[in-house]
Amino acid sequence: MDVENLKKTFKNGRMIVFYIRLYYDEEQRGADNMPITLAQGVNLHVVPTEKYKTVRILVRFNTRLNKETITKRTLLSSLLETNSLNYPDQVKLSEKLAELYGASFGINVNKKGNVHWLNLSMNLVNDKYLENSHVLADAADFVKEILFSPNVIEGRFEAETFQREKENLKAYYESISEDKQVYSSLALQNLYFSQSEDQKIPSFGTIDDLEKETAESIAAYHQQMIKEDQVDIFVLGDVDEAQVTELFSKLPFEDRASGIADIFYTQPSRNVIEERSEQETLAQSKLNLGYHTDVYYGDENYFALQIFNGVFGGFPHSKLFMNVREKENLAYYASSSIDTFRGFLSVQTGIDGKNRNQVLHLISVELENIRQGNVTDLEIEQTKAMLKNQYLLSLDNAGAVLENEYLNDLIPHLRLKDDEWIRRMEAVTLADVQRVAKRVQLQAIFFLEGEKADA
Repeated sequence: MDVENLKKTFKNGRMIVFYIRLYYDEEQRGADNMPITLAQGVNLHVVPTEKYKTVRILVRFNTRLNKETITKRTLLSSLLETNSLNYPDQVKLSEKLAELYGASFGINVNKKGNVHWLNLSMNLVNDKYLENSHVLADAADFVKEILFSPNVIEGRFEAETFQREKENLKAYYESISEDKQVYSSLALQNLYFSQSEDQKIPSFGTIDDLEKETAESIAAYHQQMIKEDQVDIFVLGDVDEAQVTELFSKLPFEDRASGIADIFYTQPSRNVIEERSEQETLAQSKLNLGYHTDVYYGDENYFALQIFNGVFGGFPHSKLFMNVREKENLAYYASSSIDTFRGFLSVQTGIDGKNRNQVLHLISVELENIRQGNVTDLEIEQTKAMLKNQYLLSLDNAGAVLENEYLNDLIPHLRLKDDEWIRRMEAVTLADVQRVAKRVQLQAIFFLEGEKADA
């Protein structure tokens, strides 16, 4: 678009200003979407928006999912979050955050498909709402301190901190067995992904691997992660790109091998259904099912799978909730969820143990009903309305916006504008849902049977 020709074409001054502003805004938005290379394999993404009065920072370390490093990364995240060399205890760390006008800060780990992430996040007030402040600059220095100056002396994490965080993590692992809903979900994952040592363990690791770690081994792994992981830094808010670039260019990252592992994990379906049962003294039994979908984020059946899941068990109006739980009164809860980076669908139910076979049959019946097209227009429309509402709400959530930005950069060929996402979702037909339902195959059943204490 030629701005000079635009001026000649439009005589109305307001129209000229509008189109020139639109032209430059479009150019700026295009530039904003391009990452800034701080080092090979280290990218800065500035996401300018006036929607929020705060500034959100996300630093993501990305590596291939590996059983040998998952627990290391989890323990490391706790150590980095607790203190640093110049803030050697939680009191001093909290005091520093208070100086940053009460900035929030946290570090966690999670996995998606074939990759494992360690995430540092901060939320801070925008300098534009303060007088003579430099919160963003101080926050960038704080990030540098946390990542590059951990509480490591002579090649090992400070002994007291290390022992405390290791014991805290061990206590967390032990507590998982007390939450039977989480325990059953993880047990199903272990069973379903039995072909992959990396996929079957939780994103936060295991207690057996934790026992092997020392203050020296985690300090050494910290150095490895800083030097080898792919790093993406996001800054979201009403900020100036040049200022953000100057501040975060001071982080002393070095070049590392570029290229990220394929995020999608694919597992072939099996003809045999894996089953495992356990018994404990519980008032409520857990029956969890794992299905192979062969549908992944961004592919042609993605939106049909979203609708299928909503109709099957994803929402309160779903068949599992309305029929298994409400109508037949055979479950305390019944729902389904999908993982489109691993082609996996899970069903979670809480039941009386004596009803196991009946519930299993009813779930199978509801799946077959969808395959046969026994779905009302109302069920489809309710599901589409719920998905649209969820999506629109996510656009106002800074964390969700950054996750979307990250995926758009990681797999740019699957990027969709907001209106296109909604259009494709709303275009799904019952025939599309049936087609997806016919691809869904039961692969794993985990049953945690509750026994009465006096049995």
